[in-house]
Amino acid sequence: MRDPLILVLLAAAVLTLVTGDHPDAVAILLVITANTAIGLVQEVRAEQTIAALADLSAPVARVIRDGQERQVASAEVVPGDLVLLGEGDVVPADGDVVEAAGLLVDESALTGESVPVDKAPGDSPEHGAVASGTVVVRGRGRVMVTATGTASTIGRLASLMDTGFGLTPLQCRLAGLGRVLAAVTVALCAVVLTLGLLRGQSPELMIVAAISLAVAAVPESLPAVVTLGLALGARRMAGRQAVIRRLPAVETLGSVTVIATDKTGTLTEGRMVAEKLWTPHGEATITGIGYAPQGHIVRAGSPITAGDAPDLAALLRAGVLCNDATLRPPVGDGTSWQAMGDPTEAALLTAGAKLGLDRPALERELPRVAEIPFDSSRKRMTTVHRLPGGGVRVVCKGAPELVLRPPILDEDAQVLARAVAWAEKSAGAGYRVLAIAATDRPTQPHCPDDWEKGLSLLGLVAILDPPRSQAHATITAIRAAGITPVVITGDHPLTAQAIAERLGITTTDQQVTTGDRIRQGTAGPLTDIRICARTTPEQKVDIIEAWRQAGHVVAMTGDGVNDGPALRRADIGVAMGRRGTEVARQAADMVLADDDLATLVAAVDEGRRIYANIRRFLLYGLAGGTAEILVMLLGPFLGMPLPLLPSQILWINLLTHGVPGVALGAEPGEPNAMRCPPRPPGEKVLGAGLWRRIVFMGSFIALITLVAGVWARDTGHPWQSLVFLVLGATQFGVALGSRARPGSLANPFLLAAVGAAVLLQIAGVYLPPLQALLGTQPLPPSCLAIASAMAALSYVVMRLQTQLGRTKQHHEPLRVRGKP
Repeated sequence: MRDPLILVLLAAAVLTLVTGDHPDAVAILLVITANTAIGLVQEVRAEQTIAALADLSAPVARVIRDGQERQVASAEVVPGDLVLLGEGDVVPADGDVVEAAGLLVDESALTGESVPVDKAPGDSPEHGAVASGTVVVRGRGRVMVTATGTASTIGRLASLMDTGFGLTPLQCRLAGLGRVLAAVTVALCAVVLTLGLLRGQSPELMIVAAISLAVAAVPESLPAVVTLGLALGARRMAGRQAVIRRLPAVETLGSVTVIATDKTGTLTEGRMVAEKLWTPHGEATITGIGYAPQGHIVRAGSPITAGDAPDLAALLRAGVLCNDATLRPPVGDGTSWQAMGDPTEAALLTAGAKLGLDRPALERELPRVAEIPFDSSRKRMTTVHRLPGGGVRVVCKGAPELVLRPPILDEDAQVLARAVAWAEKSAGAGYRVLAIAATDRPTQPHCPDDWEKGLSLLGLVAILDPPRSQAHATITAIRAAGITPVVITGDHPLTAQAIAERLGITTTDQQVTTGDRIRQGTAGPLTDIRICARTTPEQKVDIIEAWRQAGHVVAMTGDGVNDGPALRRADIGVAMGRRGTEVARQAADMVLADDDLATLVAAVDEGRRIYANIRRFLLYGLAGGTAEILVMLLGPFLGMPLPLLPSQILWINLLTHGVPGVALGAEPGEPNAMRCPPRPPGEKVLGAGLWRRIVFMGSFIALITLVAGVWARDTGHPWQSLVFLVLGATQFGVALGSRARPGSLANPFLLAAVGAAVLLQIAGVYLPPLQALLGTQPLPPSCLAIASAMAALSYVVMRLQTQLGRTKQHHEPLRVRGKP
């Protein structure tokens, strides 16, 4: 209600009430009421949908109080509580680990790191403490709570988001337009009033005429057009599983020049997949995505089985045995295979299943009898299995830099060198590499330190969190639309760069940096960076702010708690609904309920369509208002003392700015909208030559209207009635000429609205009740033919102007603050 254009409309409603024009006042007030109601209903519905998605928080926690285990609400956990953690638990508060048994925590929601972190008491801060909102993927532990609420990690992030939603680019443009329209309208109406009084017209008549002209000059349907366009856009987005939390956000995507996206879970699947295998006998690749055991092991271009490749079978058999993860099959429609435990171990299980290995059968054949769990200092895990014929098999898997060396391995130096080279090459391509070794012994060594000696290298496995299947097409469409993609992640820089290259985001070394370089001030201009890895939430905000201060409109996509501040600070934040945390969803303007990045492309197209329709209506409405003012100003100099009566002005205004004007907001998008660069962020809503087109069309309509009026006066016809008819008919011609897809049945609402308005305009001349109301006189068929010809001419001129405008827009480069 505080929007400047709404205030102008409220003032116009007051003026119409003062003049006694109650129907027009009611119409204006209805526009204001509908505009407010539609926006309110949409935002309330969005909040209800977001609330339904809030199921990823930690509702309860197990704590030790007074020596007894209790289950309490997470909100009731306080510093000093001893919290018990188990597999699948969400950590309810920050704390120090005091006891751990194979404790592995997924911190991707906070850090963006796709690989879980093992935890142990008395370790470094990275491994000896847990943060609220993270998830235990394996093991168990006890944590002494050190911080809750605003003092916790999530609380610190919440403080970064403690900023209200700012005005969108569209709101800023319309606010400025409202102020300009108000000032110009008042000034021109004062001129009309003064000229009328100087010609000797009665003060009462000229005051009513000036107020009527003011109402006609203000496009009071603009808020309805904007709200209808946004609401229709939000409805289309809802059909594509995108929940719009703030109605203006629909349009904002249309003006986006930069999309800053998180990697883990946004560009990638968020699920680790084994993609490549290496053994001393050769290499192989693995097809398929996710944890589903669907895909093949491919060597030399052909799928193979365990019997075809004993070396690969031995490698994956060991990977399945030395493994604590489990795979959970789908439990219903729309669900997928899920991993319980370490995602890298789950990737090994999936790879083994693709080769046809049966884990339960392997565990029955080779039961585990002892183990050395994985920890951060050793970076490896070892298990001991009893052989059917006696003796044991020792299996070890871990980081290549700690496994591929004596005395753990008893291998030829040449084989080790080949393995090290392959591991380094794969790591440089962004893979997480695991080395797997094993040996059979007649008896189990008594000392665990002796288990990991003299092993034989079975091979290496390269694992990656792969890009989403639709991410490449999405990035391609974004780049084709002239938008710059930027990857911001907490993951390793090599991994981030590898994913970016797969998606077509090619970069130079200077365009890849890390959070450490940003902190040290050696990263260079942040707007030159295309990939930023190992970033903190604060640094993500800094990057977003740098792009915004450079004059860009920035969208940020993400799903983690660590993305929340940047989502709030961006011009539009887009969160994932399924994988996204509650913090991310509440910080975002739009939530993708199905986590489908392809919806972003549709949203950008929708935003551009809405903005194009707003400009289309402004051209139509303001050109008509300009024509009406020019006719009133110039008519007296051509022998027409008062070209239009106040009632005639308001009637034309009601028909042109009413339903036909609103119908323009439902026009379909331009066919090549996503092949054009985004509009410059600093461009005014009447920029890109639109104001010149408004002046031209307004002048043209005024010219042919005045010519028709002069002809009618000179030939003895009712010139005021013809001016009234031509001025309305030509504006209807402009409305039809403004269509995005002329000659089609797209937007039949506009065709029906213009048809009805034409009939009402003609009725205003020929129906006796309307003649008495409007002060018109019936016209002969020749005058009706002239009005029809003028309307057709205005249609042709509008089509020519539209085509010229499209050609110019398609060839203009994007400029930000004067720079291409």
